Amino acid sequence: MADSELRQRKAKAEPETTKPSSKHDDAQDDDKASFYLDILRVLSFIVVASCGLSYVVTGGSSWTWGGVRLPEYARTVYWKERLSGPMYMTPEELAQHNGADTEKPLYLAINGTIYDVSVSRHIYGPGGSYQYFGGRDAARAYVTGCFAEDAVPDMRGVEEMYLPIDDPEVDAYWTTAQMEEMKKQERAAAEEKAFNALKHWVDFFAKSKKYHRVGYLKREEGWLDKMPRRQLCAPAQKGRSKRKIPKV
Repeated sequence: MADSELRQRKAKAEPETTKPSSKHDDAQDDDKASFYLDILRVLSFIVVASCGLSYVVTGGSSWTWGGVRLPEYARTVYWKERLSGPMYMTPEELAQHNGADTEKPLYLAINGTIYDVSVSRHIYGPGGSYQYFGGRDAARAYVTGCFAEDAVPDMRGVEEMYLPIDDPEVDAYWTTAQMEEMKKQERAAAEEKAFNALKHWVDFFAKSKKYHRVGYLKREEGWLDKMPRRQLCAPAQKGRSKRKIPKV
C-alpha cells in the first residue's frame, strides 16, 4: 500500500482538533463573572454582619469594633453579682461606677435602687447625654429636668414646680378662706404630680429588659436632714404659671 494512502487512512482515524467556539468562550467568561460576583456578595455580607455585631457587642458605641467590650453576661462580674444576691452600696461606692473606669460596670440609682446600665455606656458614661445620672442617685433631676443642678436624691420641694405662682391682682378674686382651701388642693395635686413623675422613671428601670437591678443604696441615718434644702431650679421655676381668673 502506498505511503500516501496510509497517511490518508491514519488522518481519517484520528479525531480532528478544532478551536473552541466563541460561544464556549462567552460561557466561561460568564461563569467567571458570576464567581467573582458571588465572592463580592459574601464579602459584603461579612462586612455588614461584622458592623452589626460590633454595634451590639459594644453597646452601640462603635460599628468597627472600636474599644470592643464583652457583653455583661460574658463577664465574670455579671455572674458574681447574680449569685451573691443584691448589693448594698454607699453613695461613695456608687460614685466609683460612673463609667470613668471601663473595667467596672456602670451603675446608676433612682429612689435608692441601683441598676446596671453598662450596655448604655455611651449614654450614661462620661460625655454621654445623660452622664449626670451615672454613679449616683439623681432622682430629683428626673423630675425637674435640671440634670447638672439637680443630680441629687433630695425630692423636697419638687412639687413646687407644679404649683401656680401667687399674684395679688389675680388672687384678689377669691376670699381668704377660699384661697386657703384652694392652696391645700393645689399642693395635694402638685405632690401627686411630682410622685407620678418620679414613679414613671422608677417603673421605667424596674420594668426594663435592658437594665437590671443589682442592689440598693446604703445611706446613713438622717442623711436627708443633713442636706440643705434646695431651691427650685430656674427651668422648673420658669414653667410655673399664674392662676387663671375665674369666669363670672
